Amino acid sequence: MSMYTFPENFWWGSAASGPQTEGRVAGDGKGDNIFDYWYEKEPEKFFNQVGPGKASQVYTKYKEDIQLMKQTGHNSFRTSIQWSRLLPNGTGEVNSEAVKFYRNYFAELLANDIEPFINLYHFDMPMPLQTAGGWLNRETVAAYEVYAKTCFELFGDQVKKWFTHNEPIVPVEAGYLYQLHYPEEANMTHAVQVGYHEALASALAIKAYHESKQEGQIGIILNLTPSYPRDENNPADVKAAKIADAFFNRSFLDPAVKGKFPQDLVDLLKEKGMLPEMQENDLQLIRENTVDLLGINYYQPRRIKEKETPKAENPMPEDYFDVYEMPGRKMNPYRGWEIYEKGIYDILMNVRDNYGNIPCFISENGMGVEDEGRFIQADGMIHDDYRIDFVSEHLKFVHQAIQEGANCLGYHMWTCMDNWSWTNAYKNRYGFISVNLAEDGKRIIKKSGYWFKQVADQNGFEE
Repeated sequence: MSMYTFPENFWWGSAASGPQTEGRVAGDGKGDNIFDYWYEKEPEKFFNQVGPGKASQVYTKYKEDIQLMKQTGHNSFRTSIQWSRLLPNGTGEVNSEAVKFYRNYFAELLANDIEPFINLYHFDMPMPLQTAGGWLNRETVAAYEVYAKTCFELFGDQVKKWFTHNEPIVPVEAGYLYQLHYPEEANMTHAVQVGYHEALASALAIKAYHESKQEGQIGIILNLTPSYPRDENNPADVKAAKIADAFFNRSFLDPAVKGKFPQDLVDLLKEKGMLPEMQENDLQLIRENTVDLLGINYYQPRRIKEKETPKAENPMPEDYFDVYEMPGRKMNPYRGWEIYEKGIYDILMNVRDNYGNIPCFISENGMGVEDEGRFIQADGMIHDDYRIDFVSEHLKFVHQAIQEGANCLGYHMWTCMDNWSWTNAYKNRYGFISVNLAEDGKRIIKKSGYWFKQVADQNGFEE
C-alpha cells in the first residue's frame, strides 16, 4: 500500500460560483446579468431550457449546504459574490438584501470551520454594463474597481482569501471568439481588448486590496491548460504549441504573476495590428500589482500541431496552430474531454520553475457525467466510483509535485453540489452532492463525498 500524505493545514474543499448556485427569489433585489438576459431572450440555447433563476437554490438552502460540506470534509470552500446581486445596476446603490445574504452565508461557513475563498467575477457581467459595452468599455474597468472596493469594505472582516477573476480567458473565448456565451461575437480585436481590460481590472482590485491594509491575500483563478506539441522533435509543432500557450495560458498568467504580458504574444498582436487600446501608466499599474496567490483550474490538456488546415476568414488564434487528437487518449465521453492526470503535475512544475514557485492551489478539477441517476444503488446513493478514481489519480500527481517542491497549498474539486452550468445547465453533474431538481433541489451525498471526507480527515489517502 502507498500512503499519500499532504502538508499540514492543506485546503480540502470544493469550488462553485454565485450565478451557478444561488438562484433567485422574489424580493432578493438582484439585477440581471448577461446570463439572465440571454436566457430570457433565447431559452432554447440552454439544455432542457433550464435557466440561472433556478440554479441550486443556495440562496435559501445555504445552511443545509454548509452542513453537507462539513459531512464531506471541507475546511475551505470557494464561491463568488454576484456583481449583479450586490450592485443590481453594476454601479450605484448597494442591495441591502445581498449584503445580508452574503454576510450570513460567510458567517455560517466560518462558524463551521470552513474558510470562505471569495471570487469577485465569474462571467456574470451586470446587464446595464454589458449594454454599455461590457469588458470592451474602459468604464467597466472603473466600475469593477468600485465593486471590488465595496466587497472588501463590506466583507473583508469575514473573508481573507480573495480572487479577482475566475478563468478570465473564458469571457474572451466564449463571448468574443467562439460564440459560446453572450454576446456571441467572433471578433479577435474585441477579444484582445476584453482580455486586456480584465487583466487591468484585476491589477486595480489587487492594488485596492493591498491599500486597504486588510490582513488577507488576493489572487486570481486561471484555467491553465497545458499545450503539448504533437511531436516534441518537430520544431513547427513545438512553435505552434508555444503560441497556443501564449494565447490561452500566459496571456493572463504572466501579467498576474510577473506583471507583464508575454512578449511573443505582444509581438504577434502588434504584427496583426491588434494591440489593445491602453492608457498611460496602465502597464506600470499591472507591473506593480501582482497576485499573492494563484488558483489553478485543470480539466484537460490541449494537444497542438502545426497549422495544416486553411485559415478562417476572420483572424483567430487558430491561424497559428491546429488541435491534434492523440491516438489512444483516455476520454470523458460525456464532455468530450481527454483525461490526462499528469497534466496537473506539469502545470505545478511550470509554476515552480518559471513563476517563482508562487503559493498556489488546485482551485478546480472535476469530472462531469451525464445521467448520474443510472448509478443510484439500493442504498439510494449515487455510487460515482469513476469520480473517486478521477480525483485520486489527479491527487497522486499533486502529491508528487509537492514532494518535488511545488508550493501547492490545497485541492478544491469542482463542485460541491451539482450546479447549473451555463448553456449546459444540469446536463453534466460534477458534485460531491446530488441535486434533484424534481424534488425541490433535494440534496444527497454521493459516494465520492464520503470518500473525500476520509481523505480530508486523514489529510491524504492510501492505495
